[in-house]
Amino acid sequence: LGLALYAGSLCAASGAAALYHDYCVIGAGPSGLQAAYFLQQAGRDYVVFERSHSPGSFFALYPRHRKLISINKRYTGKSNREFNLRHDWNSLLSHNHQLLFRRYSRDFFPNADAMVRYLEDFASLLKLRIRYNTAIVHVTLERDRQAWNGHYFLLTDQDRQNYKCSSLLVATGTWVPNVVNFPGSEYVEGYETVSINPEDFAGQTVLILGRGNSAFETAENILGVTNFIHMVSRSRVRLSWATHYVGDLRAINNGLLDTYQLKSLDGLLEGDLEDLAIIKDKKGKLHITLRFYLENRNTSTGIDSVTLPQDELDNFATRAPYDRVIRCLGWKFDFSIYNRSLRMMPEKGNKNKYPQIKPSYESRGTRGLFVLGTASHSVDFRKSAGGFIHGFRYTTRAVHRLLENRHHGVPWPSTVYPITQLTNSIIKRVNEASGLYQMFSVLADIILLRENATAFEYLEEYPVGVLAELEMQTGRKAPNGMFVIIMEYGRNFSGADKDVFYYNRAVGEAQHAWQSNFLHPVIYYYKRLPTEHEMRLRPPDWPLPRPDAVHHIVEDFLTDWTAPNAHILPLRRFLENCLSTDLRNFFAESCFLFAFTRQKLPPFCRQGYLRMQGLMGSEGLRRHAVEAGLLEDYTVKDFSGDRPPDSLKGSQDQLLKDHTIPVRPLQHLVNAKDE
Repeated sequence: LGLALYAGSLCAASGAAALYHDYCVIGAGPSGLQAAYFLQQAGRDYVVFERSHSPGSFFALYPRHRKLISINKRYTGKSNREFNLRHDWNSLLSHNHQLLFRRYSRDFFPNADAMVRYLEDFASLLKLRIRYNTAIVHVTLERDRQAWNGHYFLLTDQDRQNYKCSSLLVATGTWVPNVVNFPGSEYVEGYETVSINPEDFAGQTVLILGRGNSAFETAENILGVTNFIHMVSRSRVRLSWATHYVGDLRAINNGLLDTYQLKSLDGLLEGDLEDLAIIKDKKGKLHITLRFYLENRNTSTGIDSVTLPQDELDNFATRAPYDRVIRCLGWKFDFSIYNRSLRMMPEKGNKNKYPQIKPSYESRGTRGLFVLGTASHSVDFRKSAGGFIHGFRYTTRAVHRLLENRHHGVPWPSTVYPITQLTNSIIKRVNEASGLYQMFSVLADIILLRENATAFEYLEEYPVGVLAELEMQTGRKAPNGMFVIIMEYGRNFSGADKDVFYYNRAVGEAQHAWQSNFLHPVIYYYKRLPTEHEMRLRPPDWPLPRPDAVHHIVEDFLTDWTAPNAHILPLRRFLENCLSTDLRNFFAESCFLFAFTRQKLPPFCRQGYLRMQGLMGSEGLRRHAVEAGLLEDYTVKDFSGDRPPDSLKGSQDQLLKDHTIPVRPLQHLVNAKDE
């Protein structure tokens, strides 16, 4: 009878009128709010569904010990807002300068309650359209050839209200705890429910399952009150300063490493958790054994009848009994609400906690379904920052731009510049852009060359994984070649087993820039747009296929790539070699001389001087040029009468004599562009 009533209620619900929106966003966490902001700015029809009564409900509970590991660097010595976002890992992108996280916390590692307040203000001040207390419990498809993607998405909430949308943006994050089942796992406490009062652990012996930041966060909280703490995981500890991945163990939580290596009782062990078993004795102590010892044995008869590892190996590492065992294994994506018609499948291998998506963040199984935020981290797992606010705020914007082009015919934003501004444009972006900096090796700036390389079109922060689809995804054409600007670490500098503090770890000479280890800009040049086949065959760990030419800007200790000789000059010469042109800037006098002495003028003279747009002279500019050896000194210091002095007449004649025109090496002219 119950099944019949439930089936009848579903039929009634399916027959109810569905509320339609072009875009449905599931989840009002940081990525959901970021997507809502861009949709609202574009004037699109959208709605956000949030199961809780306020946005960012995840941060109301996690992290359990309330200290975030995302940095809040309030001072950088610069006022450039885009640059400062490189070191602000908590703010979302918006036009409201008041909605910066540094206004909500003064702490370098903020309290999670500040994040909750920030997200609430972000949603309310920007008047985002969010339906709170609305839990989406089922998602399926309705085929319709008239729909944008050939189908609509049908969503049902806990009250059996139906919603229909053309595009679905999933921003639920990963919130289902990872659980490992083994004999005795019922005695394990979860990170999500374990006490956070250190006094509850006073004088106890604790085993922690897991080796991520949540495990070390838990250990850090009780380190000073326990007898000892052991930590077990199947893989070795991965330090974020060695892997350059912010999701690995951060220094703020690694106190247990000190007590382990300095032999203060605590310790780390490696082993497959599925091979473990836990047995509880009459005193309530928990004993660790191996699963195969329990095969064909009745554990209910008591611990005395079970063989323990220490019975055969008397120095077995975990032979001491534990008072508590805590599971800290992270979270995974909730696949349960999606109908099989959507083909939402988990990724393979160590990415199986995330859904399968393309490098464009669109589901591999269903067109029009995009995954945002932490749940989209399979694209750059253990590589970049796409699973964290300071990364997915940019990938969410990229997804929005892809949707704007696909559904509304709005091309990817771009700016057209004359070719003479090529070097300056690149230098400006690599020194300021926060999206390139945070999403290194994932997002790139694209420079599309116009015919005869007289101008270029600049596109910012495009996903390099879909470079072959650039024309279709952006609405821009690339018939004349392109430059791709991306940020990278050295090829062999990152890894759990790498010594990143070795002597001579940094490169300082421009000629050795390709050996740079730390994050630095890399410019790829392609004479044509790479194909899908070339993208698939790219070398391992390369973000892009082999280019026609590549240039590394040497790493810089200050991440300030503005040095004229070490950074700008090699870059300009690389660009000139690729384009077979002269990208220097010249004074009007030099262009005047070139007009009489060269068959082909440099682009700066063609686009500036001959159009009466050359550098305007001034006494300060002239004096600087003379001191730099770029111009002769024609100054007349003292003469009287109407007749000009011979020195002035000589200087006028000098302009007309080929043999007196100074021919100087390239480096004497490079500083001219600074003026």
